[in-house]
Amino acid sequence: MSLSVSPAEPRAGLPLGAPGIGALLVLVAGTLALGATYGPAQGALFLVGGALGISLYHAAFGFTSAWRVFIAEGRGRGLRVQMILLALAVILFFPFLASGTLFGNEVRGNISPAGLGVIAGAFMFGIGMQLGGGCASGTLFTAGGGNARMLVTLFFFIVGSLIGTMHTGWWASLPSLPPTALFQTFGAAGGIAVSLAIFGAIAAITVFVEKKRNGALEQAPPSPRHGFARYLRGPWPLVFGAIALVILNFATLAIAGRPWGVTSAFALWGAKGAQLIGIDVASWPHWQQPGNAKALAQSVFADVTSVMDFGIIAGAMLAAALAGKFAPSLDIPLRSIFAAVAGGLLLGYGARIAYGCNIGAYFSGIASGSLHGYLWAVAAFAGNVIGVRLRPWFFMERRNVLRTDG
Repeated sequence: MSLSVSPAEPRAGLPLGAPGIGALLVLVAGTLALGATYGPAQGALFLVGGALGISLYHAAFGFTSAWRVFIAEGRGRGLRVQMILLALAVILFFPFLASGTLFGNEVRGNISPAGLGVIAGAFMFGIGMQLGGGCASGTLFTAGGGNARMLVTLFFFIVGSLIGTMHTGWWASLPSLPPTALFQTFGAAGGIAVSLAIFGAIAAITVFVEKKRNGALEQAPPSPRHGFARYLRGPWPLVFGAIALVILNFATLAIAGRPWGVTSAFALWGAKGAQLIGIDVASWPHWQQPGNAKALAQSVFADVTSVMDFGIIAGAMLAAALAGKFAPSLDIPLRSIFAAVAGGLLLGYGARIAYGCNIGAYFSGIASGSLHGYLWAVAAFAGNVIGVRLRPWFFMERRNVLRTDG
């Protein structure tokens, strides 16, 4: 999920420009309008989404690309930063999830059954990550940052999500373990200790593999900017990006009462679009469930996940303008479009049947101590291995693609 909007070096002193001004106005006006219409929490969550978009873009925080580079080249710096991300998250989340309250408000984690649906869906999602060029958050922030190809991925991500809602009942009926969280089994302190041991072991494996394949550990590339300019216009240090994402996810937990998620909104957008062309999605079992039926009947601006997703797009556009890299191009190779279509469908369908994506299941699921989050990570990594092997057929400049998209 690293940056894919322009290979050009950032230019000093570049004005914000129309895209940046427009994105800033959307963030300010949207926050005020949502707060006035749906309550202060909804406005605040839109702003949190904007901050997530800025953080993802400026840090070029990688899920897809980090996994791809490790699989293809044995470089594990991105994966190790992901372990830092998860470690900070469980330390921050577990005590409050165990108590069930945060700042006096009720909170709950993303804790779902761990079964065959998670394995199948995460495996599909993993393949889709590599073909689509991004994950859930990656699709949003790179599309917002001006990547036209990711709009294709996003559209078919939405289509795949809608198709997935047709079959969620069947997948949920397959054998699975009940929803279980580590802090429920071991307590908050014990759950943190178990989690940190797992993350430490994974980080150690990446160090061993990287040294064996490359002789030394990869160092962070030098930044073209320093001081305040670096944090305003990017690129951010990767660890700084991880810290920002954890803090913003925690803010989401505090305001929304549950951690950050992305893809349930895609299914909702697809369902509303289907209704516009005469498809009776309201009769589908998935959309008859109380929470889903309520979301379908209301405006998308009443949906927490949708509002945050909109914020991510606007925030990424603002960040791209600040970085001087907002330069959309429609020059997309045909094979790359085919990959975006196939990848988007796999991403959408997989996320729906696996109880989430790289954010809802992997980041927020593991931050919640959910066993399904760990199962998702293993199955998705296996899917990424297949996806990396399929990429050369779709992307001719294989070496370049390994580090510049998704």
